Amino acid sequence: MITRQEYHEACKKALQMIEEAGVYLTKEDKEKLAAADFGLSNLQQEGIQILTMFDTDRIAGKILVLFPYQTEPEHWHPAVGDDPGKEEIIRAISGDLYFYISGEDTLEQGFLVDGKESVYTMRHEVVLKPGDQLTLPAGSKHWFQAGVNGAVMYSFSTKVRDALDQFTDPHIRRETILVDSLDAKENS
Repeated sequence: MITRQEYHEACKKALQMIEEAGVYLTKEDKEKLAAADFGLSNLQQEGIQILTMFDTDRIAGKILVLFPYQTEPEHWHPAVGDDPGKEEIIRAISGDLYFYISGEDTLEQGFLVDGKESVYTMRHEVVLKPGDQLTLPAGSKHWFQAGVNGAVMYSFSTKVRDALDQFTDPHIRRETILVDSLDAKENS
């Protein structure tokens, strides 16, 4: 849960980062931007800003924004019926971007969120520079993080079913709950 003010400030900052990366956005695009805190109430540390450009029955395109040192928690896109799950291609646009996938532990540039070492199990680091891309097969567990400059990236994928994503951290809730004030946040 985050305050409405935190949410709006995060969206405003993310729009600025996208525009500084040289991506043109329409008025309609700007209205679609959302911030997700995954129910952890710590958006600046664990969260992401998402602009869904398109989402059809077969394909989707998004712009994802991470603030400096912000981490998207470890997750995977599970199979749904006969669909093996979302296959995704991440293409770095700007900033410092570190992806963590299955493989040998090579974590060097990024860091594990304090006190959450057990829910960040993927430790094979892939550093993406602007123009680099990474293909994530359906069902593959991953997490990612920005460095000092934050990161802006494209996500191109098969059908999106974000509400069904699975997370290693059992405290995660997929929906972002907004409250009017810090008092409301502390009392819930």
